Amino acid sequence: MNKLYLWGIIITVVMLGATLLSVGTSEGGLNGDIVNKLTFAAALVLVIITVFVVIKYVRQMQTDTATGELADESWDNIGEYKNPLPMGWSISFILTMVWGMWYWVIGYPVNAYSQIGEYNEDVAVHNEKFNAQYASITGDRLVEMGESVFLAECKVCHGISADGIDGKAADLNVRLEAKTIKHVILNGSNNHILGSEMPMPDRNGLMNANNNYAPITDEEIDAVAKYVAGGLKGTGKGADVFAGTCTMCHGADGKGIDYTAPNIAEFTPTLVTNVLSHGKKGVIGTMPAFERLNAKQKEAVGAYITNLSAN
Repeated sequence: MNKLYLWGIIITVVMLGATLLSVGTSEGGLNGDIVNKLTFAAALVLVIITVFVVIKYVRQMQTDTATGELADESWDNIGEYKNPLPMGWSISFILTMVWGMWYWVIGYPVNAYSQIGEYNEDVAVHNEKFNAQYASITGDRLVEMGESVFLAECKVCHGISADGIDGKAADLNVRLEAKTIKHVILNGSNNHILGSEMPMPDRNGLMNANNNYAPITDEEIDAVAKYVAGGLKGTGKGADVFAGTCTMCHGADGKGIDYTAPNIAEFTPTLVTNVLSHGKKGVIGTMPAFERLNAKQKEAVGAYITNLSAN
């Protein structure tokens, strides 16, 4: 017997034996269970067909010889015959393309049902009800809601007391830390804190009060970073640098100018909401956007953090 056929028989027996062993050891096995019997019968047919189809083509590759006119080109001395494209292959290729277009347009269009789509629709409906139910909540109740959301979503990185867990995340008890300010001055920023793309240039793109480019030195960066991190209080070099370079965009009090620069003196609910909606990159790393929070939840977290840092 040809070794190829012998190996085919051995592989078939092994695969069917493994299948029978698996079915036989499962609950119910083949005893009286028509589903398992049909499954085993299907496996039997598939294994036999697969093995012997493979044998047929392997045998054909061993014995067949190619005929026809060779093309002029060759690759590594491997030539190609000028044989016509097999009709069956051509038809299969065309049918595959037709099926693909049918599948995406009619059979399973992009906007067809899916579990993820159903989940997203349910979430959208829930958020609408949530926003409608709690739309009137303000003041202390909004802060309480924000604390609940913060403990559920934010404490993993920022900690229960929002202290950032030793630098793992930003300390939300203060508006900005000196290292954060230095990073922004050195590298610029475009974190959608105003809700849209309003990039701040790096140190080389900063301008002074006379609208002239005025890159600041490392010493000036250290001074202004300490000044802003300290709550914009006192006088000295840091205050002078801030007045000469930063007030144009952030205002003399650091509370920002609409559509120009954010409030760097204190948190605001809008600022926190924008960070939650768009995420933020900084000296520590990247904070992801929290799309799973609805608008009211983001507003509540903003109210909680604003209240937290104010105290």
